[in-house]
Amino acid sequence: MSGELVCIVDDDESVRESLGELLDAAGYTVETFASAARFLSGDIQSRCACLITDIRMPEMDGLALQDELVRRGRHFPMIIITGHGDVPLAVRAMRAGASDFIEKPFHHEALLASVKRALEVVPENIATTDPAVAERLADLTAREREVMDLMALGHPNKVIAQQLDISFRTVEVHRTRVLAKMQVKNVAELVRLVAAQLPPLRP
Repeated sequence: MSGELVCIVDDDESVRESLGELLDAAGYTVETFASAARFLSGDIQSRCACLITDIRMPEMDGLALQDELVRRGRHFPMIIITGHGDVPLAVRAMRAGASDFIEKPFHHEALLASVKRALEVVPENIATTDPAVAERLADLTAREREVMDLMALGHPNKVIAQQLDISFRTVEVHRTRVLAKMQVKNVAELVRLVAAQLPPLRP
């Protein structure tokens, strides 16, 4: 670990404090910022090893912050914290390069695991280069692949049912099978696994 610098950008002081204490106890160096503007105003970006930011903040939200960092050529890992209903936004962030998203309320272990993964050096485009992932994708039926693609775009079951003209219950069954076949526990893991399969977002 060697004390890598993890930066936290969140307008909620209690979140900044709790995450800061958690990461500090885990051995990381931590800097916290109450807004995206404050994070961008200094030179901390040149030393930041991983950024954790809420997706919804006043003035400049997490997505806008991500866009600005890309514009500045900053490419350190970014973890999005998202509330219920913001999964499509988090998926958009991952398609634009974020390493992960964590839904509130989250367990401390899940956050620490996400930071650890983000700081590990992993091959790019693992979803297209890993034969095991390709094999899992090939095991999906055509309908399961349709459901998976919509899941990976952050659509809830109700929307998937409407778009594919199938029942809500049928979507639930396919969703369960997709997660099992892809060997993931949730949508965040699924998106991380198949991100390279999704078309990249254009600025």
